[in-house]
Amino acid sequence: MSNYQEIFQRTEIKYLISEEQYTELRKRLSKMAEVDKYGETDILNIYYDTPGFELIRASLEKPVYKEKLRLRSYGTATEDSTSFIEIKKKYKGVVYKRRIDAPYTDAKEYLDGRSDLEQNCQIKTEIDAFLDGYRGLRPAMAISYKRIAMAGTEDPELRITFDREILWRTDRLDLREGAKGEDLLKPGQRLMEVKIANAFPMKLARIFSELGIFPVSFSKYGRGYEIMAQRQMAVSQVCRLAGLAASEGRKEVAYV
Repeated sequence: MSNYQEIFQRTEIKYLISEEQYTELRKRLSKMAEVDKYGETDILNIYYDTPGFELIRASLEKPVYKEKLRLRSYGTATEDSTSFIEIKKKYKGVVYKRRIDAPYTDAKEYLDGRSDLEQNCQIKTEIDAFLDGYRGLRPAMAISYKRIAMAGTEDPELRITFDREILWRTDRLDLREGAKGEDLLKPGQRLMEVKIANAFPMKLARIFSELGIFPVSFSKYGRGYEIMAQRQMAVSQVCRLAGLAASEGRKEVAYV
């Protein structure tokens, strides 16, 4: 095991852009940022939540502080491939991400409460506390996407990512299943995130303004949950109406 640990603290700003905006933007970014050595990568996540989806419901209310727990792999996971357990917190617009790595099956068994990880570090202690604080955590939703990540050439702290083919599902919640599910975005759309540790680059702000690119509030897990909740509400409504119709039918028979 590598005991690879990462800590991130930065501001993340999201944008939904069209294919045309993406093509023109890539041209204009050529002197500001370059694609990292990984090129386009497949990122797969399982988000953990309570049976009542307490974490994502609280997050969608846009509180000052919110947090999420996920298991991530780069590419389809195998039993012993490296995966990352991540706590993502957001406080007053600043994102704090802390994560540890472990072989996939070890990480999954740990999060499912079937075993522990042989790691002794502060981040592991924080994850333990998270699991203790939210009783009944279990795999809630799988989110996958293809990502191109760019790093600033003048400002190494600047990162820009482009996500496409964002898929979600609530069944087969295992990263060994690969990238499967329903699309979250419209055809041709990409989700762009600008991640900065300092002030937003003025040059980048001018480019966005010229291309008509503006910030949006968008959560992959949140959007998937909203779609799921809307469908459940629609099914409940249909069942309620069917029940009322059946009840009225029984009354008519009784009167005959």
